[in-house]
Amino acid sequence: MAALLQAAQGDITAERVDAVVNAANSGLRGGAGVDGAIHRAAGADRLQKACRAIGGCPPGQAVVTDGFDLAARFIIHTVGPVWRGGTAGEPETLAACYRNALRVADEVSARSVAFPAISTGVYGYPLGLAAEVAVITARAAETDVTLIRFIAFDTATLARYVELLG
Repeated sequence: MAALLQAAQGDITAERVDAVVNAANSGLRGGAGVDGAIHRAAGADRLQKACRAIGGCPPGQAVVTDGFDLAARFIIHTVGPVWRGGTAGEPETLAACYRNALRVADEVSARSVAFPAISTGVYGYPLGLAAEVAVITARAAETDVTLIRFIAFDTATLARYVELLG
């Protein structure tokens, strides 16, 4: 059975799902945007300690930590591509982020997952293209996850997800 795909505007750190996905940097050090918000809301000290124990994560891959102070039981960290015009493998790397995050969700038996718009912040991936990769990849994924929520930070992002989800 395919996962139910939904879009909502809000704060991903408040999502009541089994796992939230963090748009992380390769050092898993916390940072700006979604990454910083998740670190602050989860409890930065404990999350940073867990991330240091993992060591890092290359672009397109995904790793998991506890959710700590979040409502979600798990945080799945994935590193999106930096936008370089679309000809440096960015779509493939971004699709791998979604596939690998869902694979990790399956490994920890998470059935509901909330995704941010990976790579659309400081990494500069154009929102429309990134949302398209996200929705197409999630629809095609072979996963035991039953609910995938795309959490939009703003109305423009939400509108694009709603358009793609039809």
